[in-house]
Amino acid sequence: FQVVHAHKPHFMALHCQEFGGKNYEASMSHVDKFVKELLSSDAMKDYNRARVYLDENYKSQEHFTALGSFYFLHESLKNIYQFDFKAKKYKKVTGKEIYSDTLESTPMLEKEKFPQDYFPECKWSRKGFIRTRWCITDCAFDLVNIHLFHDASNLIAWETSPSVYSGIRHKALGYVLDRIIDQRFEKVSYFVFGDFNFRLDAKAVVETLCAKATMQTIRAADTNEVVKLIFRESDNDRKVMLQLEKKLFDYFNQDVFRDNNGTALLEFDRELSVFKDRLYELDISFPPSYPYSEDSSQGKQYMNTRCPAWCDRILMSHSAKELILKVSTDPR
Repeated sequence: FQVVHAHKPHFMALHCQEFGGKNYEASMSHVDKFVKELLSSDAMKDYNRARVYLDENYKSQEHFTALGSFYFLHESLKNIYQFDFKAKKYKKVTGKEIYSDTLESTPMLEKEKFPQDYFPECKWSRKGFIRTRWCITDCAFDLVNIHLFHDASNLIAWETSPSVYSGIRHKALGYVLDRIIDQRFEKVSYFVFGDFNFRLDAKAVVETLCAKATMQTIRAADTNEVVKLIFRESDNDRKVMLQLEKKLFDYFNQDVFRDNNGTALLEFDRELSVFKDRLYELDISFPPSYPYSEDSSQGKQYMNTRCPAWCDRILMSHSAKELILKVSTDPR
């Protein structure tokens, strides 16, 4: 609400992933309250049209994505249309509508869950995308809510550069981009935003953060599998700098991830480079967005489960970038 008050947007899009949280069967009941509060709050009273799309149908595991897409339109905006993908035509947007449970039958969006063979080790992965298309005063554009695959193990992510998980995300994002510019519908500018799960190049980051450290490898007694890496300073009483396990990234100095918005680490943020011909991103001016502590009393602390990274992004086609630049120079 503070953001709305500060910026007073005329068209607002809010994309959520993991709706209902990890424990969605128990937590999904809180979602309806959240949605009602958003739609009825005093801060949103000037938004007289809204569309809400919630994938809450967790009992259908083959389709469930836990994605939520919210769109709010200010009363001053005239002539807003949304695309009907089934009828292949635009329909005027009036009133406030909420769609939940099964979104498969809603013609106003395209929703897809990634094939399970993209990420076979995660049996019930909820990763996928939802796409909607809008037209404001003859300007058409797609908005795509996306959730890509995570790093399942810090140790595996550390093994190669780029990591195996980076390759899976690359494949999935390429699939989405191909899908939204295929031949079924007219090509328009597009914005893709959500949780891309992009990670820093783990091998390069560790080698940089621990350049003067010695590494100790700890293996499981029964399988000889590597279960922990400990990096110690060569001198300084062999102080532990970093401990790395499957779900542990415990670096002794978190300030490096926050100082100057983590700018020193941006050189290791490389996953988007393979899409530079297809996607554009404005300069990043905020610290890594993941993994912030889930303890609300430690809101500015990172959890020591993963290396902090810029997982949450707003990307756009090059034609969308031109729209943005045009808007900033042409007051009309």
